[in-house]
Amino acid sequence: MNARVVLALVLVALALWTAAGFLTALIWAAILATALWPLYISFATRLASGPSNLTALAFTLMVALILVAPMSLAVYQLAQQGDVLVSWLKRAGESGVDVPDWLSRLPVAAESIQQWWRANLSDPKAASAWLKSINADNASDLFRTFGGQLLHRLFMLLFSLLALFVLLRNGRLIANRFLETSDRLFGEAGEGLVERMVAATRGTVNGTVLVALGEGLLIGVGYLIAGVPNAIVFTILTAAFAMLPFGAWLAFSAAALILASGGGSGLAAAGVFCWGAVVMFAGDHFVWPTLVGDSARLPFLLAFVGIFGGLAAFGLLGLFLGPVIMAALLAVWREWIFRPALQEKAG
Repeated sequence: MNARVVLALVLVALALWTAAGFLTALIWAAILATALWPLYISFATRLASGPSNLTALAFTLMVALILVAPMSLAVYQLAQQGDVLVSWLKRAGESGVDVPDWLSRLPVAAESIQQWWRANLSDPKAASAWLKSINADNASDLFRTFGGQLLHRLFMLLFSLLALFVLLRNGRLIANRFLETSDRLFGEAGEGLVERMVAATRGTVNGTVLVALGEGLLIGVGYLIAGVPNAIVFTILTAAFAMLPFGAWLAFSAAALILASGGGSGLAAAGVFCWGAVVMFAGDHFVWPTLVGDSARLPFLLAFVGIFGGLAAFGLLGLFLGPVIMAALLAVWREWIFRPALQEKAG
């Protein structure tokens, strides 16, 4: 028996070491499959008589479209603004750039920013010297590195979608095998532990999506009132990036800058930023942990620590792993330690 345990541990370690480069993609696929399984079953039942290769492929393509569409929209918007940036840089090198009127209306550090602008951008010679300080070789290296990372991320995204298709196609079989393994290793309490982890995963994903959509819509109302250009596009991007740490902050900060630099009111731009900050602070620090905690049956404090502690420890993946770990810990404490102790006292 000892030899079997050692052999099993060695094989597990070798398997994890072999698949180390793909573990993150596999975990993402498992999280998506767990969270979307009820929705997939409903989709497969309506489309056909039940889960099949065709329904799994169709559902995976739908998920891919939902994931890729916001990123494609963001890249398109950046490409659209590329000509504007190039013309601005050319004008800055030839004749300098006057200090915009909206800078004087900034509530903080307006004078300091204006002085820097006059010293570095208003004078054509200073602007040309400042622009030349940007090393072209370093810029090309940066773009090459960014391109390589982009290709790597796209490959991992495709691999995650492939793994999601396999998990959806064989979902019931994989779940049964996993439950049988848990029962053999941990007894009857193993099934309860798995159920808690599944509930925590679904609660975290559902809470994240709902809060991100709510934040995006509320901030989008601010875009429309303030007159942000392409307000609908910015609303979609804000809702999509709100699922990422600090993603929505970048979106509404960019919207405020575009509004101010495009001739809009500096007060309206400041209002867009302040409204976005208020919505994000309330949503991320109160609404989100409460929704996740209620869905995963976690106390507010454990849900809060799980979400933000997971982000600090594991990065973006920790956003979902943190609550799952806390739910598993709470289930172990309740089912394996606390409840047996109560039963002994009652007996």
